[in-house]
Amino acid sequence: MFIYKILRPAEMQALEATGTSFGAPVDITDGFIHFSTATQLGETLARHFAGEAPLLLLAYQADDLGDALKWEASRGGALFPHLYAPLRRDQAHWVKAVGFDGLMHRLPEGVE
Repeated sequence: MFIYKILRPAEMQALEATGTSFGAPVDITDGFIHFSTATQLGETLARHFAGEAPLLLLAYQADDLGDALKWEASRGGALFPHLYAPLRRDQAHWVKAVGFDGLMHRLPEGVE
């Protein structure tokens, strides 16, 4: 199962430069990397990235992240994937741009 991390360009540049990252400011504050499933992405974009562009979407295989990945209740009791380890660039299966038409984000092809 793929899970997804949304990054801003500067956050992606930092990940590319070092190969690892503790994530966005909210991830650092919370002490874990916030991920979303495919079905959670739309709400995550609307709640936390409204009006922001450009954005990048990274796809990770949940099983590749091992015991550091925890599924924890969040919004309305839904289980969200949280990574209690640095984000590693070499574990991302792909990186794609999130589309934006000035009002809404569009997920790239391949989100499953």
